This record gives sequence, structure tokens and C-alpha cells, in this order.
Amino acid sequence: MSFRNDFMWGAASAAYQVEGAFNEDGKGLNIWDYYSSLKGKIAHNENGNVACDHYHRYKEDVALMKEMGLKFYRFSISWTRILPDGIGEINEKGVLFYNNLIDELIKNGIEPVITLFHWDYPLSLHRKGGWMNDESPLWFENYAKICTELFSDRVKYFITMNEPQVFLGTGYKEGKFAPFVKLPDGEIIKMGHNILLSHGRAVKAIRENAKGDVKIGFSPTGPCVEPKDEREKELEKARFLSFDFDEGNYVFSNSWWSDPVILGDYPDKAYQLFGNILKDVIKKGDFEIISQPLDFYGVNIYETKPYSVKGDYLSNTYIGSPRNAMDWPVCENALYYSAKFLYDRYKLPIIITENGMPCHDWVHLDGKVHDESRIDFVHRYLNGLKRAAEEGVDVMGYFYWSVMDNFEWSSGYDRRFGLIFVDYRTGERTVKESALWYKKVIESNGEIL
Repeated sequence: MSFRNDFMWGAASAAYQVEGAFNEDGKGLNIWDYYSSLKGKIAHNENGNVACDHYHRYKEDVALMKEMGLKFYRFSISWTRILPDGIGEINEKGVLFYNNLIDELIKNGIEPVITLFHWDYPLSLHRKGGWMNDESPLWFENYAKICTELFSDRVKYFITMNEPQVFLGTGYKEGKFAPFVKLPDGEIIKMGHNILLSHGRAVKAIRENAKGDVKIGFSPTGPCVEPKDEREKELEKARFLSFDFDEGNYVFSNSWWSDPVILGDYPDKAYQLFGNILKDVIKKGDFEIISQPLDFYGVNIYETKPYSVKGDYLSNTYIGSPRNAMDWPVCENALYYSAKFLYDRYKLPIIITENGMPCHDWVHLDGKVHDESRIDFVHRYLNGLKRAAEEGVDVMGYFYWSVMDNFEWSSGYDRRFGLIFVDYRTGERTVKESALWYKKVIESNGEIL
């Protein structure tokens, strides 16, 4: 049994990680442009100023995508390439780049999927308070409206934002990502609520201004808990833990973000832990805005969550357990349990908007990149996704992360996730063996798995 006939096979990227051209053709600065320049924040003091130079090499990259057999390409818009200050005048040269990219994709038989926000917040708006400013949902709504008017005549699929857990939790609570600050819970919760309002206003703006039929979702990161075994009591325990949280990890949880968006309110646990804060943050009518109807649930998954700690190991690891180049555990059931539990709770078709493996890749003496471990990883994970589909989960698509090696945030360029190898010194691209294998998977619609 294969995946559904209209299954969305693709790969993904993000603007700051691949585009480069950080200050060309009228583009304004974002927080990653600015804060990556501060020494000690990024491995080797690297930055995304040039990255993969996708801005200048997009035609070459699209040609490689076609060669690899991709049907869909998920990319993000750089907010400040369209609106240099986040609001105000539109930068026509930035618009031209995305128009050219979209047209090139369509010409090569690849359908574009746009993510409006993948972490590169406008520096000008950050200095106005960013997500803390109660006008931030209006700023994002305006940006979404403009992108819809510009691109929806050719683009059907829109994603509002990528991994709010990470850009808020890691950027503003833990201080590990731009803008590298550590804020108290009161401010984190207020910012999170404005992010949710921004999402809802963007969905509304896309619906109201679309020039054609559109499908809208968002892409939290949503690993669920893998149960100890498949006895009913263990399954229910894993399901419960997949949506539970405490004072320390609420911002990284599934239910903190997805319950308001899809079920129309924060989970009860949120009020138990932070009732006084939420009382001051939530205004009448907020959830009507936040819970705008969605067409799919995008989710980024790389591993499972552990259900317990066993001595020095989490329950999804063991002594000598396989790990990737980010030191994340290889959890071959991650897509199965996450898709299953998320679909059961939220009842929306699932798109795996990111999944992939960082490896220690290099070009071998024969001129090829032999990345058999990546092939094995993706094969195992797709087996789990296929099992979920066969058991009734409505799985719409799978996007490998990432289409090419790129700037991996605070890890710099050491971690290689791509299907295409990038020599950052020269910009030369080499299609990896995993890309050729993935092409066969796509051609068979998963039958060869």
C-alpha cells in the first residue's frame, strides 16, 4: 500500500539559512543578520551573510530540485526583503526575487509552498518591542496580506510560521538563538499570546486576500512520546505525556500552541500554572482570532520525546544508542507516534513539514557524497509515517529537511542536513546519494519502502 495519490513529496529550506545577500537590493536587517555578527554567539563566529548564495543561484538550485524529482519546495519569505523595516514601503527588488523563484519552480514542475515566518524577525520591529508589542499581530497581518496579494495567484499552500516553540523558547527564554535574551515567564507568555494572535490574523488575511484556492497551516515542532510498549495503558500514558507540560517546558510543548489554534483555548494546565498571567494577557475575542480554521497541520519532527529517565539515559536512548551529528537520538518510530497522536487530538490532515538527518558529509575521492546513514534514517522514519497512514491517519505530505546543506543557526555550517552538498568556500553543489534514493521513493509514491 502506498501513500495517497496526491501525496506531497518535497524538501524544505528557510530564507536566512540559504539565501545570503543579506544587505543587497534594498533588503532590511533582521535579528539574525544583526545578532549573528556578535562574537561568541555562533560556532566559529559564522553567519548567514552569504550562506548558500541561493539568492543569486536559485536557477541552478531549482534545476537540481527537478533533477532530484521533487514535487514540492517549501521555502520561507524573508520579511525584510519584502518590507525592509517590517512595515511601510514594499521593496520591489525583493518582490522580484520571490516572483522569479516561484516562476522558476512552476516552470520546472515544482509546486511552491510558502512559509511566511521562519525566525528572521525584522530588526526595526524588534527595536519597537517585537512580539512584546501589542501591535505585533497587526504588523504580521499586514505582512501576510502583502505576501498573499503578491504571490497567491501562483501559490496555493501557505504556512504562517515555523516552530514558535523554538524561536520563542530558544531565542527569548533560553537565550541560545537570536536575539539571545533570557526573559521571565510573564513576558514569554505575553509574547507567545501575541504570536498566536499574529498567526490567527495572518490566516484571516490570507483567506480574505487570496487570488485563488489556498490551503493554510502552521508548522510547530511536535515530537510526541514513544510508549514503552503497545499495551493500551502505555499508549494512553504516552498520549497524555505528549501534550502535558510543567513550569519549565510549557513554551516547548505541543498543547500550549496547538490547543488555542485548533481547539480554541489554552489547555487547563496552562491556567493551573499561570492563571494570573493569562488573565492579564487574554482579551475578549482573542481566541476567535487565534483559532481561524486551518486546512492542515504542519509539524517538524526529528525524534520522539522520552516517557521517563532511566538512570543516566532517557527512555528513547540507551548505552551506545544511534545518534546523528546533532547528537539527537535516532527514533525510527517518531513519525508514526507523532502523526498518530497529533491527528487523534487535532483532527487535521498532517504534513511532515520537516524531517531529516544531519551527517558528517564530505565529497569522496570519486566525487560523490556517500551518505548511506541518511538513507537508512529516512527509510526508517518514512516506514513509520507509512504505517500511520495505513492505520487511518490522514497524512498529506512529507518534506525532507533540508534541500541543501545550510547555515544551521547557532551551530554555523558544521551540521549538514542537505540532500545537496554545498562547498561553502566555492558554492559548488553536489547531489548526494540520499537525493537519488529519495527520487526513487517519490517516483514510486513510497511503494519501494
